[in-house]
Amino acid sequence: MVGGPEDTFETVKPLFALMGKNITRVGGNGDGQTCKVANQIIVALNIEAVGEALLFASKMGADPAKVRQALMGGFASSRVLEVHGERMVKRTFDPGFRIELHQKDLNLALSSARAVGLSLPNTATAQELFNACAARGGSVWDHSAMVRALELLANHEVGQKV
Repeated sequence: MVGGPEDTFETVKPLFALMGKNITRVGGNGDGQTCKVANQIIVALNIEAVGEALLFASKMGADPAKVRQALMGGFASSRVLEVHGERMVKRTFDPGFRIELHQKDLNLALSSARAVGLSLPNTATAQELFNACAARGGSVWDHSAMVRALELLANHEVGQKV
């Protein structure tokens, strides 16, 4: 996700190819950053959705690992369900991408949205869930640990027997 003039992009594209495979010019200067922040909005909301779904399944008495496995074969399948859903089920929140970094990106999203008069209500909710984790010492947890904030609200952990 790169922003800038097309001729400059074409000139430096071979250098970008050394750093990654999916190289896309998304527009002018600053648009790469906008795309990065948009990505972080999607990831945060997907983590929140997976957390809610697995928490719901667990609270209803279903095995969240088996529910996750079943969902992986359907329309709900996603990289977040695959990777972060497994972390939620296995309770492994060692950092891959830390909550504090995701908070920084969502702050960029929310402040930019506010500046242009745009409401991002679910992004704000995701940020508050990250804030709740940070308040409990979780700034350095993997962002999949957002589920811990949801678990506090539900008084139930994913995988806990009912």
